[in-house]
Amino acid sequence: MTKTRTAPLPISAGNQFSVMPATLEQKSAAATNPNSPDRKYPLERTRNIGIAAHIDAGKTTLTERILFYTGMIHKIGEVHEGTTVTDWMEQERERGITITSAATTCAWMQKPEPDVFKIYEGIKMRVNIIDTPGHVDFTAEVERSLRVLDGAIAVFDAVAGVQPQSETVWRQANKYNVPRIAFVNKMDRVGADFEMSIDSMRKKLGANAWPVLLPLGKEDYLKGQLDVINKKAIIYSESEDQGSVYEITNVPDEHKAIVDKAYNDLVTAVSDLDDEVGTAFLEEKPITPEMLKAGIRRQTIANRFVPVVGGSAFKNKGVQYLVDAVIDYLPSPLDIPPAVGMEPDTHEKMEAATDDNGTFCSLAFKLWSDPFVGKLVFFRVYSGTLSKGDTVYNPRTNKRERISRLIQIQADKRADIDTCYSGDIAAIVGIKNITTGDTLCDEDHPILLEPPSFPDPVISMAIEPKTKQDQEKMGVALQRLSEEDPTFKVYTHEDTGQTIIAGMGELHLEIIRDRMFREFKVDANAGKPQIAYRETITTPADGEGKLIKQSGGRGQYGHVIVKTHPNERGKGITIENKVVGGNIPKEYIPAVKKGIEEAVLNGVVGGYQVIDAHIDIIDGSYHDVDSNELAFKLAAIFAVKDAFKKAKPVLLEPIMKVENMTPEEYQGDILGDLQRRRGKIGAIESKGNLTAVAAEVPLAEMFGYATAIRSLSKGRSSYSMEPSHFEQVPQQLVAAVLDQKETK
Repeated sequence: MTKTRTAPLPISAGNQFSVMPATLEQKSAAATNPNSPDRKYPLERTRNIGIAAHIDAGKTTLTERILFYTGMIHKIGEVHEGTTVTDWMEQERERGITITSAATTCAWMQKPEPDVFKIYEGIKMRVNIIDTPGHVDFTAEVERSLRVLDGAIAVFDAVAGVQPQSETVWRQANKYNVPRIAFVNKMDRVGADFEMSIDSMRKKLGANAWPVLLPLGKEDYLKGQLDVINKKAIIYSESEDQGSVYEITNVPDEHKAIVDKAYNDLVTAVSDLDDEVGTAFLEEKPITPEMLKAGIRRQTIANRFVPVVGGSAFKNKGVQYLVDAVIDYLPSPLDIPPAVGMEPDTHEKMEAATDDNGTFCSLAFKLWSDPFVGKLVFFRVYSGTLSKGDTVYNPRTNKRERISRLIQIQADKRADIDTCYSGDIAAIVGIKNITTGDTLCDEDHPILLEPPSFPDPVISMAIEPKTKQDQEKMGVALQRLSEEDPTFKVYTHEDTGQTIIAGMGELHLEIIRDRMFREFKVDANAGKPQIAYRETITTPADGEGKLIKQSGGRGQYGHVIVKTHPNERGKGITIENKVVGGNIPKEYIPAVKKGIEEAVLNGVVGGYQVIDAHIDIIDGSYHDVDSNELAFKLAAIFAVKDAFKKAKPVLLEPIMKVENMTPEEYQGDILGDLQRRRGKIGAIESKGNLTAVAAEVPLAEMFGYATAIRSLSKGRSSYSMEPSHFEQVPQQLVAAVLDQKETK
């Protein structure tokens, strides 16, 4: 059974609020209206979108253009100059990369234009944008942003098409059922290929992608766009107006056949999916632009269709019509299904529908330490409203807190607000006892929403403060940074007592150290990066553990028998209690499970964490006087270690998915180098005048790779990599890995 907290009815785009309903009909409409009369933009005129893509596809440049054309900024900043709004951290501006997702808000009105149909023409809309990082080391930022967004713009490089990180963000969007629009950017670059980019989306991503706005020309001859639905051309002025001036004209004769074919393909694709358009198509009735756009909107929101737009953000061509497409095709908070959670005690399924009049429910998706205002908690409101002075309840901790300050985020700027409404993304200042993924809700109507999930770290290094004065500051800094970033872990090595930091890659840990120095004034030395190896078992085995201590007075007695077998890859550790007849009393089973969870943290091959194993607790025995929880916990640890030793344990290493883009003349050298690094070569494709080499390579072999390919290709090759999976370390290398660990 599913509990529904509120059940709003969608309302039309032109709906305005009645201040005082006079008739029964007006009262009924007001009762079902999910909008508070105090909100500036009603829900149906709100879009929460993210911009996600591979490194250097142009996400931040695109965000900057959107902010300029919506009037939020009056001068366009550039990534290469370090002047963009959403890349506000010092490290981002120095390196020209996005490290942390930045939220910003703007307003957009679709302008009336001759003979061009737009769904929301003349209605002012609110667009909340989150610009996400492209580098795989900061994948947590993309994950948590997509968890709370209603739609996304997936940006692709017109020369490269779908790249490895494009696939990762696409999978993340699939996981959270986020509808998307594709923007094929950089159509001004040499080698830009719009058709190839769409083809790679269909083949590599399985996307049902069809163009709604074609680029008009390419490379140096990119002039604007061709509107497939309205059969018009948008020509951008070449004057120094930064793309603000454009002209709507008829399609030039030489492009009419291309537009007609694209239109026919689009109508066929939509009619195959959408009942209304399909019926009109079969009955040979005219399909108006209004009908076609409405069909595309329905199927995009249903995640069965991906509209594609071509253009160039850097050259200011096509961004305005991309924002129009966001308004036309991506969902408002009312268009998506209600947020699903569960009742904290009964675990009964519950829904939180988007409604300002409902009970308050939100998800805290990001924590951030701000040097000026302190600890910020970014949250997305799914239902109800939150005002200053209200009290929120955290069902994970069973604690309540009063909200003293609410702020609206504009990248690096903060604006205080009194109330935030359903569908809004805002931040709370100074809330305690909270972690990423916590639900904040009404205490009388508790609900637990599903938190975003994050990958495990793949690389670690030892770190120590340079001076005694830095010791305490380092502890505070690492705690704050690990609270902010769920993929960054800190722990103390059992044998050496060293502080170990672990993350998603070398760049990730480098940025952490840099932030410690700049934000927390901690100077630290770091060891060489170490690989996060894992262990697993390959055969079933039994294990027995006994703890018997008798030294006068009350003793210790615990006895546990377990059976283990390998789990399928990616399933993790699973534990099942199969004890019958009370051989282990029920009150000691939690202690046994705790012992098992502790035992898998240190395997028997090299002391690395064990993954993908199933453990059954099958038998044991107890003593009426001497048995206690600690005895059974220790007995469980002994039993699991005993079973693992017999289960033919193996060492696993992280394998990276690597894509190398290289001029053809260096292809042989690049392939040879990858094979020397134990790489398995996958696809080799031609992309314009470059060759894309895909391979799977152990992370242990990838240190220093950037320097190696620079020298092999005279600086003309580039690469990207992301974690793929774990594989068994070849037997001849196991001893070397273990020796290396011993010397640390």
